[in-house]
Amino acid sequence: MKKIALLGAAHIHTPDFVRRLLARDDFNVVGVWDHDTDRANSNAEKFECRICSSVDELLALDALDAVIVCSETNRHEQILDKVAEAGKHCFVEKPLGMGKADSERMEKKLTDAGVLFQTGYFNRSRPAYRKIKELIDSNTFGKISRIRLNNYHAKNLKEGFEGWLWMTDLNQAGVGAFGDLGTHVLDILLWFMNDLEAVTASFSSPLSRYPDCDESGEALLKFKSGVVASIAAGWVDLDMPLTAEVSGTKAYAYVMKDDLYLVSDDIKDAHGKSPFEDVPERLPHAFELFLDSVHSGEKTNLVSPKEAAYRSTVMEAIYEAASTRKWVNVEPYHQ
Repeated sequence: MKKIALLGAAHIHTPDFVRRLLARDDFNVVGVWDHDTDRANSNAEKFECRICSSVDELLALDALDAVIVCSETNRHEQILDKVAEAGKHCFVEKPLGMGKADSERMEKKLTDAGVLFQTGYFNRSRPAYRKIKELIDSNTFGKISRIRLNNYHAKNLKEGFEGWLWMTDLNQAGVGAFGDLGTHVLDILLWFMNDLEAVTASFSSPLSRYPDCDESGEALLKFKSGVVASIAAGWVDLDMPLTAEVSGTKAYAYVMKDDLYLVSDDIKDAHGKSPFEDVPERLPHAFELFLDSVHSGEKTNLVSPKEAAYRSTVMEAIYEAASTRKWVNVEPYHQ
């Protein structure tokens, strides 16, 4: 049985990770740390484990294999410096950093340490997105003209972020609604395409629920190949039926809920009238993939530290573009 510990419990996805860990019998949660005593106590009770008084104390726990970092984003670097030095595998909630500078420093230390790394980009596991990537990589779409990706929910229209207010503070989170949810579709877009050239964006706060925090937004991204893409995200939408569109000279695809619809004269049954059935299997959730990798020791279907850092770099550029109302150039991703 592997030993794992929780380093920070601030992120809104923490309860889901706790549930997933409690459902498994191959991990023993041996410690919890959080600078917030109530959060530390609450999560330690669920695991019936030790409460640590510091990051150092937690990382020194006997035979510790891995950690889950769910702290506020502005605490990631100080925590991950110690995680890398201790050589512990780590799942780090998205986004990796506040922007380009801290993310690249963390990426270098984690890469040099050679530890397993994962972050919460769960959309890569979805069959529809896996099929679209397969079709893009095989040039089945032909010349792609545009891509549209959406990720939004109704959190701000309903209960809001009581209990998770730090996520509405850009000084702690680095981003607002657009960055929180938009990072998932940004990840998918950059997973599809690797020749980004420039970005621009516009945000809005229709409810003005939290000071200086965007609640919705849309970004345009230009690629050197000629593709123009848009990503939309926010906390103020009642539903999210259409999540993706990819249009090319030889094929057109869209994702409705979890179903892929495909139109192409070159692909059997790609008539667009019903969901396309020839899709890959659904992979486990990103968090489960990390836990499985800790057991196997293999980097299978994991997001690399470099990929995570680049997404923080691009998101920082998107926020700069929204603030200045200009296009901001971004260096393309280099393997």
